[in-house]
Parts: sequence; C-alpha cells; structure tokens
Amino acid sequence: MSVAKRDYYEVLSVTRDAHETVIKTSYRKLAMQYHPDRNPGDHTAEEKFKEAAEAYSILSDAQKRAAYDRFGHQGVGSASGAGGFDTGGMPDLNDILSEMFGFQDPFGRGSQQQRRTRAQRGEDVRYDLELSFEDSMRGMSADIQIPRLEECGRCKGKGAEPDDGLVTCPTCKGRGEVIYQQAFLQVRRSCAQCGGRGQIIRRPCKDCRGDGYQRREKKLKVNIPAGVDTGTQLRLSGEGQPGANGGPPGDLYVVTKVAEHPVFERNEYDLHCRVPINLAQAALGTSIDLLTFDGLQTVKIPEGTQPGAKVRLDKLGVPHLNSSKRGHLYVHVAVHVPEKLNREQRRLLEQLQEILPKENEPQEKGLLDKVKDYFL
Repeated sequence: MSVAKRDYYEVLSVTRDAHETVIKTSYRKLAMQYHPDRNPGDHTAEEKFKEAAEAYSILSDAQKRAAYDRFGHQGVGSASGAGGFDTGGMPDLNDILSEMFGFQDPFGRGSQQQRRTRAQRGEDVRYDLELSFEDSMRGMSADIQIPRLEECGRCKGKGAEPDDGLVTCPTCKGRGEVIYQQAFLQVRRSCAQCGGRGQIIRRPCKDCRGDGYQRREKKLKVNIPAGVDTGTQLRLSGEGQPGANGGPPGDLYVVTKVAEHPVFERNEYDLHCRVPINLAQAALGTSIDLLTFDGLQTVKIPEGTQPGAKVRLDKLGVPHLNSSKRGHLYVHVAVHVPEKLNREQRRLLEQLQEILPKENEPQEKGLLDKVKDYFL
C-alpha cells in the first residue's frame, strides 16, 4: 500500500502564490535542518530531506510548477523517475548552500564553481621605525630593509623541480577533489592526498627545498608625513608576504616610534614647553626669545604674570596628518625663586618687602584655629 504524497507547498511551508525567492529560502532552511551529514543514521530526517528536495525540484521549475498547480502529482509524474522523483533534475545542493555561506557550505565542501585550490592572500608584515622628534615634525623619507618571502625563481612558487617535479595525484586524478555517492547526492570533498592541488611534488625544488618561496630582504623607500606620532601606522599596499596559489600579497605596515624631545612635549597636536623667569621679570613683564621648530620666536610675558601661567603661540604646534592644519605651542611660565642671595640682592628685596602690601598675611583663621574653636 503506497503512502499518499504530501502537497509540495505544505512540505515547504509556503503558500500557493509564494514567490520563487520565498520557495528557495524555505528549501534552504529545510535542507540545512534535515541534511544527512547533520543527521547521520536518522532515516526520518533523510526522508524529510528527500521530500523537501523533491518539492523544490518541482516548484522551482516554472513549467513543472504550472503542471502541478493544474493536475497535482499526476501532472508531474511523467517527468519523474522511480518513485515520482527525478533526481537528475534536482538542483545541486552544494551550489544552493554555497550562496548562503559564501562559497563554503557548513559541511566543509566547496561549490562546483569554486576553484580546486583557493587563492589565499599573503600575510601582512609589520616594521617598527624609530625616528627623532624633529623628523616627526617635519616629515622625512626613510630607506628600510624588509625581510620577507619571495617566490622561488627556479620553480615559480610550485615547490617542485621545473621539468619533472610534479605528478598527477593518483587519488583524485588531477581534479583536486574526491566525489562520494551519498543516497541520491554526490558529495565533493577536497582531496586529502594532494590538498586540493591535483598534483603531488615528486622531486622538490633544489633552491627552495619544496617551499616554493625563499627568504629575501627588500629595500624600500618610505615617505613619513609630518605629524606622525608613536604608534602611527603607514600602509604600503602589496609589500607584505606573497599570496598562496596565485593569491594577492599582503600589506606592509610601518609603525613609527618617536623619540622624546628635551624641551618640547607633545599632547595630541599641541606642543608644550616650560620657560623659567625670575621674580622681577614676572612682576615687570619681559620678552623671551624661544627657538621653535619654525625658527626663533619672541614670547611676550606680561607684567604681573603668576606662577603656572601659560602663553599660547598659534599654529606653531604639530602638523595634522595629511592636512594644512596645525596645533598650538603653549609656553608655561615657571617663576624661579633664588635659593641663595648676595648682600645687594637681599638688601633690595628687604626694601621691597617694606613697601609692598602685606598680601601674604592670612586674612582668616587657619585650619588649626578653626578646629580648636569647634571643639572648645
């Protein structure tokens, strides 16, 4: 006694007017759920997988779908194989799943249209470059030596002797993949013996000993823009390690390390420096010549300048990277009090002390007096 087939729309959980995109999405979901590789030994799951595949093979074909909508299962029976399911006309599951997972299905197999051996991008390379504070302010051009791998000139990266070093893989016959029959599906896997290359190295290259690459040092000129700081990364495209199987090379990242300056200190794009003056200069005001990265600059200290005051010099700071903008230079004033005085200096300061107002005398009770008043 034969079991009646379920309605194909019911199998895929879609309506009869569903768009082909909805039908395909529903099939993908069911194929993922009931795929035999995910349910080994589960005959119920295998039957549901076959049922979904059969429904999709009919509803994804415009003519078969029209015949099914008009005559039901009887309308598509003549086009089906044994059991009412034409396995030869079923869409390739690997191709369907590869669309969903970026040319790699969840069971580890590649699409039929995927290359046997994937091209792989080369690794990136880092080079630490130390430079002076002055060079970071003005920019510079540096010559660097980069150790890296380069394609072997003898074997052209194949790792085998040019004439007879490579032989066809006996397992996959040069296809790079092995095909297994699983129920009504053909499952493709990368050949384990040759790694998907389709060829095996019989005689390794004499120069690179089968690696395909040799270590070399390459001299490069790097342009360092003004304004770089410690940790700034400069990318040189395509100057990293070579790619495998014809893949593109990686990039080179030059990372700068800037030495400290004895006078100036950097804070983002601003510069800071400390300038000492004496008591008279702070009280009367003065002008100081300061050597900056833009030449000699005159810094005017106004009279009555207090310790810790700062003077800003516009646009004399650090250049912004790849921009015409610049930060500022801040001059911090440090009033220097002499530790030792000669007789004349002491006499003059004592006279000054007599005529200056007693601004340094306390105008209110000290902390100790306040504590005593509180507890007494």
